[in-house]
Amino acid sequence: MSRPPRDVPDRTDPPDEGDVPDVEATRPLAVAEAPPGEPAPQEPVVREVETSVGTARVHITPPAYGVPRATLVLGHGAGGGTDSADLAALVAALPADGVEVVLVEQPWRVAGKRVAERPPRLDAAWTEVLTDLRRHGYAARRLVVGGRSAGARVACRTAATVRPDAVLCLAFPLHPPGRRGASRLDELAEATAVAPVVVVQGARDAFGGPDEVAGAALELGVSVLTVAVPYADHSFKVPARAPVTQAETLQVVVSAARQLALGARSDG
Repeated sequence: MSRPPRDVPDRTDPPDEGDVPDVEATRPLAVAEAPPGEPAPQEPVVREVETSVGTARVHITPPAYGVPRATLVLGHGAGGGTDSADLAALVAALPADGVEVVLVEQPWRVAGKRVAERPPRLDAAWTEVLTDLRRHGYAARRLVVGGRSAGARVACRTAATVRPDAVLCLAFPLHPPGRRGASRLDELAEATAVAPVVVVQGARDAFGGPDEVAGAALELGVSVLTVAVPYADHSFKVPARAPVTQAETLQVVVSAARQLALGARSDG
């Protein structure tokens, strides 16, 4: 599909089992009235991109009005697609702040497969999609890349090629559950050599909590800003008995993403 006119130029590891689709997740679109003199809001765009490893699908939600202040490109995890609760929350909230949100559906998902491809194929599809987006005029200003779980790993491994302005890792799987010795901190380190990295991590994440991520990074001298999501697990779900609601939990994710996308890094 061709994109509509705009105002600017155009495994080695098994799937992360905690990466499960959220059956209650939806993708509501941000609705905002344009200020006087601004053009009407643009419609979301779905594009298919042919890559060397198959067809990827790209879901683009433009800013509520005007030219994007930043573009946030996110990949999904190994156990689910682009409909996870955290990705849906970002699509719903950030366009009102002028952030263009792009969700990348990997070719294996588009093809209907149940098992994710090996890392080299995931990385190839991702980098080719980013090249295509730039070729068609997206990410003309600030570019932030990332994803949830396995998608965050892809964004980190390819940062040297993509050269983003920042990297956002949602529920980064530091290690498989129960295997703390099998650290993937090296992937975070690759990204920090290119751009600032923010890791948003559930306090009960079996793949590594925020203290684990921060501690491992500090031990190896890797500069990573870690944002803790209280009571949340790998999918950012909180128990019914938790003193915070699911909506409040997702707001922590949205706030961290908003600050990074717009160029402001918080202190955690």
